[in-house]
Parts: sequence; C-alpha cells; structure tokens
Amino acid sequence: MGRRKKYSKKIPNIVYILITIFIAFSVYVGSENIQNNNSNNLSPSNETNVIQESKMDITVDSELKIYYLNVGQADSILIQNEGQNMLIDAGNNADGENIVEFLQSLNISKIDFLVGTHPHEDHIGGLDDIINNFDIGTIYMPKVATTTKTFEDVLDAIENKSLTVTTPEIGKSFNMGSANFQILSAGTDEEDLNSCSIVLKLTFGNLAYLFTGDEETVNEEQMISSGYDLSADVLKVAHHGSNTSTSEEFLNKVSPDVAIIMVGRDNSYGHPHSEVLNRLESKNIKIYRTDTDGTILITSDGNKNNIQTLTDMSLNG
Repeated sequence: MGRRKKYSKKIPNIVYILITIFIAFSVYVGSENIQNNNSNNLSPSNETNVIQESKMDITVDSELKIYYLNVGQADSILIQNEGQNMLIDAGNNADGENIVEFLQSLNISKIDFLVGTHPHEDHIGGLDDIINNFDIGTIYMPKVATTTKTFEDVLDAIENKSLTVTTPEIGKSFNMGSANFQILSAGTDEEDLNSCSIVLKLTFGNLAYLFTGDEETVNEEQMISSGYDLSADVLKVAHHGSNTSTSEEFLNKVSPDVAIIMVGRDNSYGHPHSEVLNRLESKNIKIYRTDTDGTILITSDGNKNNIQTLTDMSLNG
C-alpha cells in the first residue's frame, strides 16, 4: 500500500507537465495560425485597393475633339470621336456654305448626330446646307415650330432627303464612340424659343462638357431642381453671354474650369454682358471668346484638355 501511495503522488506531477507542454504547444500553433490568417486577409485587401485605385484613372483609347467655331454672333460646334461626328447648330444662314467647306476640309462625309438646339436663325441658319451636303444620321430638334423661312428651309431639306427628326427626351443618354451624351433640357414653349434649347452634357473619360444653346435661368433652375449632375470641366456659356442665363447658382453647380463664349465682335446686343463676365471672373474660371480668340479647339484624352485658339480661323459669312 505504501508503494502505491508513493507512486500515486508522482502521477499528478507527470500529468501536470504533459498538460503544460500541450497548452504551450497549442498556444504556439494558435499564434502561428492567427498570423497566417492575418497575412492571408491582408493580401486580398491590398489587391482590392489596387483595383479601386485603377478604376479612378479612366483610360479612353481614343481622342475627343471639340471645335467651337467662330461664326460671329451665332453658334456652331463640331464634336469628333472614333470616326463619328456631331454638329450642334450651324450658325446663321450666311454661315452655312463656310461651315460645309470647313467640314469637307476635315474629310467629313457624314454627320452622325445633327442637333438644332432651338429654331432661331443664329443656330439653325446653316442646317439646311449641312443636310444637303452630307450623309445625316440622327437629327435632334426640340418639339417647337416657327413660321420663319429659315425654319421652313430646314424642314424642306429634311423632307427632301426622307429624313426624320428625333424629339429629345430629357434624361436620355446615348453614345458616340467613347463619348456619352445626356439630354438635360429641352422645352416646348413656342412663345420663348430660347427656353426650348436642347442642353447636352458630354462625358468623356474623367472629363465633362456642357453645351447649353440659349438656355435661360428658368431652364437652369429646372435642371438644378431635377437633381442632374451638372458638373462640367468646360461650359459653353448660354446665349452668347447674355444675362438671361448663367446664374450664380447654376455656375456653382457646374463649377467649370473653363468657360467658352460664342459671340460676335462688336455685336449690337452688348454680349457678353458684364454681369456674366464678373461672375465667371470672380470664380477664377478661364474665359475663351470666339470674338477675340477665333475658333477654339479642345483636344482631350479623357484626363486632360489641350486648348488651342485658332485666332485667324473665322467661318463668319
């Protein structure tokens, strides 16, 4: 009995040692597993961050060109991307032939999108010449009509080539190459044709451009209240710089780096108005004007704009 009693006292000591070794080993293995798990979790996190960062730098495998043509006290804008062409307005009646010659000098044979922002002569005057001399894809015009000969000439040219007019749908988007366009405004008030202007936002890579026709403050308020993203790097100032548009609130929403005013030299309207110029200057927005800078060409890779002023290039008939 005594020997059993002595032996039984040694068992707890051995068990204690074994348990201690087991616990120590378990802690070590557990620590290694935790470190491995943390290491495994870190790697996918880094990969995700890299992917997110790469998405922020948008690469566009093409070049965008925008010509703000010097057509005097009128509007005409040519946009090119991936072999396709959009013409927004075509100046006054006397500008039509000159715009045709300019487009042909660029070896353009088709206008994929033709936009008449609203039926005033200084915007649609040359549209019939464009329609008569080029293949035409989609024609956008607001759903308003006038009885002017200018407007009738445009309708006749459309009918003679069996073309149709597409009425713009606010909020609708469409693509031209890698460029995306969204229609932000288009009115139907025949008593106020300026307020019927088609307003387009062009997004290309990380950059955006706003084309405003002769929109008025009422249109600006409607677009703001509709919640559209109006931010743009380049703003085509509405209505040749008239104080009927380009409100303080609108400018705050657009927040452009560059403003382009399409206006005639020494025009009788006093465009651009000093109020508009003061608003632009107070926000340190770089201003270009067709009356002083000539035709303005923007070339973009989707991340930066290269702006050229072609001082001697006037298409004003």
